[in-house]
Amino acid sequence: MERMMQFALRILEVVDALPQDTRGWSIGKQLCRSGTSVAANHRAANRARSPADFIHKMSIVEEEADETLFWLELIVRSGLLPEARLRDLVAEAGELLAITVSSIKTAKAKQDQR
Repeated sequence: MERMMQFALRILEVVDALPQDTRGWSIGKQLCRSGTSVAANHRAANRARSPADFIHKMSIVEEEADETLFWLELIVRSGLLPEARLRDLVAEAGELLAITVSSIKTAKAKQDQR
């Protein structure tokens, strides 16, 4: 959970670093929403009431992590921030996405065994 929280905090730093113009505000809102949602929904998944609820909530984490990757890539491609500034955060987003997908697969396999 702490890793997800640190990710959300780093996302907020990136949002603050975006240019204060229409592009920066627009993308910043989207990045802020999806990037912090990763941590919030992961927390909710850890409090799931059933295996099915866990899978559902982790699926939301997966979607939000993937969307966050999209916004980070768009920031780089549009030139709003340099790739070097976001390289580690993009890698972390990819790792969190992979961990999430793996957790979902494991949970589904356990559910299928029942």
